[in-house]
Amino acid sequence: MKKKLRLYMALLGCKPTGRTIEQHDMFFGIAESPADLHKDICNFWPEANGKIHVDVWREVSQIDQYSIAVIDRAAEITEACDNHLFFINLGGYKMDDFEEYHYKMLAVGPTMADAIKQSKKTAFYKHTGFKGASSHIDDKYGIDVDDFYKVSDLLNLTSKELYQITISESSGELKEDEWHIGYLPLKSFI
Repeated sequence: MKKKLRLYMALLGCKPTGRTIEQHDMFFGIAESPADLHKDICNFWPEANGKIHVDVWREVSQIDQYSIAVIDRAAEITEACDNHLFFINLGGYKMDDFEEYHYKMLAVGPTMADAIKQSKKTAFYKHTGFKGASSHIDDKYGIDVDDFYKVSDLLNLTSKELYQITISESSGELKEDEWHIGYLPLKSFI
């Protein structure tokens, strides 16, 4: 029986030694189930010494009108696609609030410029900021964005060598991915 591989996205949290507040990072992994990601998550953030929790996770199977799938690297792709899956971490501020807020999103497009254009249409980008403290993405991308990556570049080396992410446009309606939100110790995630 052929295994069904899936792309997972998880917001991880921990309080590393010497830090005052909880830290977060975004993890992307490929596996048959979330339980299969335990070792990869621990290897991803070794400074946490296994004391990691998951705040939000999802299986990434669709973005807008695109289906997202994982196939073996050696498999032949039947339909060429010029699109990429991008992860964007927008940052923003609210007046008189001692905090930087973040909005994490996935976008499908042929270029970074196209994905950035999509991020600028979000309610977060439009409404989380004010004069002197605008919503942002890192300056090197022409507008302010905190972080911007191709998801395929964020996978661990083994996943990059064995698998590839495929993107195909769907003509029908796609079922929204389910988001699992709430503090979940890593041992409960597996």
